[in-house]
Amino acid sequence: MSISASLKAPLFATAALVGLSFGVAQAHPAVSSQPWGTTADGKAVRIVTLKNDHNVTVRVITYGGIIQSVETPDRNGHVQDVVLGFGDLKGYTVDSAKGGLFFGAMIGRYANRLAGGSFPVEGKVYHTDITAGPNALHGGRKGFDKNVWTLEKTGTNGSGAYVTLKLVSPNGDQGFPGTLTTHITYTLGNDDALSLHYVATTDAPTVLNLTNHSYWNLNGEGSGSVEPEILQLNADSFTPTDSTSLPTGQIVPVAGTPLDFSKPTAIGDRLRSNDQQMMYARGYDMNWVVNGAYGQAPRLAGKVYDPRSGRSMEILTNQPGLQVYTSNSLDGGYAGISGRAYRQTDAVAFEAEHYPDSPNHPSFPTTELKPGQTFDYTTIFKFSNK
Repeated sequence: MSISASLKAPLFATAALVGLSFGVAQAHPAVSSQPWGTTADGKAVRIVTLKNDHNVTVRVITYGGIIQSVETPDRNGHVQDVVLGFGDLKGYTVDSAKGGLFFGAMIGRYANRLAGGSFPVEGKVYHTDITAGPNALHGGRKGFDKNVWTLEKTGTNGSGAYVTLKLVSPNGDQGFPGTLTTHITYTLGNDDALSLHYVATTDAPTVLNLTNHSYWNLNGEGSGSVEPEILQLNADSFTPTDSTSLPTGQIVPVAGTPLDFSKPTAIGDRLRSNDQQMMYARGYDMNWVVNGAYGQAPRLAGKVYDPRSGRSMEILTNQPGLQVYTSNSLDGGYAGISGRAYRQTDAVAFEAEHYPDSPNHPSFPTTELKPGQTFDYTTIFKFSNK
């Protein structure tokens, strides 16, 4: 499916593609910051609130670079939080941390899996901790999601309200070579788009794969399953995995499989398929290969629509892949802001990233980063209620 073809499909033919107009004459985006607790080792955490003119509010905490909440109106103007999360710091640092579920977090240095926790860089093999046996998942035991980021700057400009966070990961951090400096800028615009702009540099050759791990439920946080939500993906192929969620190295067409979302399809329609890939993952947890060139301007990767609330969200990115995950590991062990327990299929994550285990698959887009190069990628979540 070409991008032009995808834009003609019924689900994509919305006002969100050309921006929304609510009759607001002048933009007044706003940003504010408040203390939000202290970690066990004494580091102060802050919460930053971004607002636009359309009753959209985004909150980010400096612990883990976590998107704590995203409030956006439904078709009737009723505002609800549409990401799973917690009302205090302990929910992230203690309670949910035990399950390794990465609620809303920035993931690094390496998002997704590395085979056996090993990866080559310029002929030398390095190792990080195995956190999802027998492989490493999401960057070691203390990845970017478990660090307090520096609040570098906040403000407003022509693009909206923004906050930039910074993290310096020292040489050898979690086994990764090179001192890596990462900046992430979250911008909420009056086009109702939340942009995540990642910029990183290194002083020695390394590998890098950054993403955000927000769990989305467009009917509202704590409202139950996302199975009725309608998903369309701009992806003709995917990277199949073995039973440990490692890619086999193949790139396979989605046609004829439960992974074919080239046309608008309810998430729940094929969720219980006995397809081997679905059985391995206990639902959807695969990397789709986004159509179109990566590393250039963000292109449409997918769109999800909730018929109950009327909310929709487009995902645009210049990353090569999109991991779609139907929260298969949520087991009712954690209750969120709503006070309701989170269970399997209560959300869907859209992790725009490079492919899993890329350093061990030379045919995949490279994740190597060298001195003098800049990792520069953007992912956009764009909301609508039309």
